[in-house]
Amino acid sequence: MASKSPAAKKSEPRWLNPREMKAWRSFAESQIRLLEALESDLSAHDLSLADYGVLVLLSEAEGRKLRMTELAEAAMLSKSRLSHRMKVMEKAGWVKREACKEDRRGSWAVMSEKGWKTLVKAAPDHTESIRNRFVDHLTVKDQEDLARIFDRVKSQLRDQYLQEEKSK
Repeated sequence: MASKSPAAKKSEPRWLNPREMKAWRSFAESQIRLLEALESDLSAHDLSLADYGVLVLLSEAEGRKLRMTELAEAAMLSKSRLSHRMKVMEKAGWVKREACKEDRRGSWAVMSEKGWKTLVKAAPDHTESIRNRFVDHLTVKDQEDLARIFDRVKSQLRDQYLQEEKSK
């Protein structure tokens, strides 16, 4: 009977130690609760957190418009999820899609005046929610540390995502 080569053996999981598990669970539970709270707070403006994020990205873009592919990547939404959100947001009158004259296959997501007004109205409440639920509980050093840590994690995740997209 042939023995399995070392490369064929399945490696043992690298289980989390108690310190790692505490860090992971604290992050995961806090993130879930924070996002739920922010989502709930935006519901007073008939916005989801994803809608708010799309409106922010469009508000920051030149002419308040972005190519759909660029918007999907920036919003960290799949193309199909963004397409669904756009349908909802178009129905609300916050955005519209326009054909891209430069590339007939592409299209633009364009923020409407109603979308701009909705964002302007929701932004102070959303910012206050972020402050009350997150920022005000951190020291300046905590904020700097978190920014540094999550910039590193975000960069690694983005690289992994781009590699996965290329291999499709």
